[in-house]
Formats: sequence, C-alpha cells, structure tokens
Amino acid sequence: MNEPIAGRSFRDQAIPESIEAVHVLLDELWADAPFVPDMDRMTFATAVIEAASNIVQHALPEFPTPVDLGVDISVRTHSLRAEISAFGATDPQLDTEAKGMPGPEAESGRGLALIRALVSTVTFARQDGTNIWVLSRDSTPHP
Repeated sequence: MNEPIAGRSFRDQAIPESIEAVHVLLDELWADAPFVPDMDRMTFATAVIEAASNIVQHALPEFPTPVDLGVDISVRTHSLRAEISAFGATDPQLDTEAKGMPGPEAESGRGLALIRALVSTVTFARQDGTNIWVLSRDSTPHP
C-alpha cells in the first residue's frame, strides 16, 4: 500500500505572512523526506507556493470573515500531493480547462498555467464555501 511517509499541514488567515509559513512547512517536510529528488522538491514547492500565493492575492471572502488558507501536503514513495484550500472564499469562476500560458495581453491565468507545467495533475473543486486545489507530482526517488 502507498501510505504517506511524511506530511505537513497549515491553516491560518490568507495573508502575505502565510506564504512564509508555507515555505517553512515545505522545508520541514523535505527534512523528513530526504529521498525526494531535488528537482521534484523545487518544482513541487514552486507549484504549492504559487497556488497559496494566488489565494492570498486573489481570493475574495464569501462571508464577513476573512478567507483562511489551508495547505495539507503528503509525500509517498513515488508521489507528492498537496491540497491547497481557500476556506470561506467566493467561487473564482476559473477556466480550469484552459491549457498553456495566456497571451501577453492577458491580465490573469499565468499562475494556473505555471502550476500545470510543474506538477503531474491539478484538480479544482468547490465544496461548502471552500475552493480546493489538489496538486500531485509523480516522483522517482534516487536509489
């Protein structure tokens, strides 16, 4: 069975300081999973930070309370998975089917294109006032 070997979680207000906390979370995670290749670490961490940053910068509250950012990351032998959530955010009405980088005149959409380029799969779901991004990256540990 492919049980998680290491994992970390974070939840707090979606404010700029939360991004630094996610960086720390990732650094702690890699200490527990030294077998993950550097390239996988770098690309996965970049995708996670980009998704979290998009929530901090663009998520609008659906309720009078602020939006919370949640990050749950797990490492398995051959994969990395992150669930990045915007608790209490409005529906972003994203074009989740768009592929590739938008043109130079586009005002948005580059973050999602970058995330897609860095991970194996990206899914988006909206459930009970929460926007949930699930990112996964296939990884092959060094022998």
